[in-house]
Formats: sequence, structure tokens, C-alpha cells
Amino acid sequence: MDRRTFLATAALSAAGTAATRMSRAAASKTFVLVHGAWHGGWCWSKVASTLRGRGHTVVTPTQTGLGEHAVILENGQSVFSQLPKDVVEARTKAAQETSGGLSIPAPAPAAFGITDAAQTQFVQSRFTPHPFNTFVSPLKLANKVGNGLPTTYIICADPIYKPLEASRTWIKAAGWKTSEIRCGHDAMVIAPDQLADMLDGDSA
Repeated sequence: MDRRTFLATAALSAAGTAATRMSRAAASKTFVLVHGAWHGGWCWSKVASTLRGRGHTVVTPTQTGLGEHAVILENGQSVFSQLPKDVVEARTKAAQETSGGLSIPAPAPAAFGITDAAQTQFVQSRFTPHPFNTFVSPLKLANKVGNGLPTTYIICADPIYKPLEASRTWIKAAGWKTSEIRCGHDAMVIAPDQLADMLDGDSA
């Protein structure tokens, strides 16, 4: 290969690499992954790693005072107003017995469909009690739920998380787009790669 051919080939290669980077940058999305009760930003670590590896920006804040996972609330509703009576009674009793009503202790990982020993250890060692008042304080919204933005509700269907039945009923009535993943409620821990694929697909 002579010098002229080499330089031309190198230029084409550089242009191709630059075009690929520009294409990836144009397709890059920003994800804000918010955990639910008893969890922290740590629960999204594998999903976040996969999405970042694909060129996306991912933020996984650890919140304080956050209510139960994905519960869909309208203005004036509280988490407990949307949960089954027996669940409310059990969590209220647990809060009184463990903290005088200040916080609700974390349930066993199996409650979220986690059965794998390593995954159980991962979440069990990180779970923290959750502030009780976040379950009883009504939500105040100035606009409708979703605020008119495109929405997709991912249903973790095997096993189904029964306390969220009211949210699933509301979503169907509201006509939201739904997707289903065949795993327990903590999909970000149980099936992080599959969940990342679903999130990445919806971002396209």
C-alpha cells in the first residue's frame, strides 16, 4: 500500500468512526431511574450499567420519603388509599411494633418475587425501613397523571405483585401503553438485561 492509499484509507476509517459516534450520540437518551419503598439507587446498578454501555445517560438518585413502587396516584390520593385493606393493616401494625409508627420495616425479598440466593443477599443487605408518613400523605398534583407525556407501564407478571392491582386497573382505564416482563416485581434485580432492553426499546 503506498502512502497516498494509506492516508485515504485512514481518512475513510476516521470518518466512519466519527459518523458512528455521531449516530450514537444522536440516539442517546437520558434515563432517570427512581426506586421504590425500602430500596435505593443501588437497585438499578445492573440496568444502569447496561444502558450506559449503550451510550445513554443514566441517573439513579436515592430518594428520601418515597412511597411504594409505581403506585399510580391522582391528586388527593395517598399510597394507603390505593392498597388493599389487609396490606394497609399489616404495614401499620409492623410500623407500630418496630418503630412506634415512624417507619415500615422492609418485607422479605421474596415479597418482590426474588428467590435467587445471591439476589436475596444483594437486596436484603441494602433494604432500609421506609418512612410511614409517605404512605398516608395525599399527593398534590396541579396536572393530570403523566402530564400528557408518552407513558409505558411495565407489568412484572410472574409472580404478579398483588398490592398494585388498583394501579393496573387504573392504567387500563386510562389507556396507557403496557409491556409485560415475566419475572417478579423487582425486575431491575431479577432480570436487569431484559428490563434494560425494554427501556432502550421504548426510548427509540
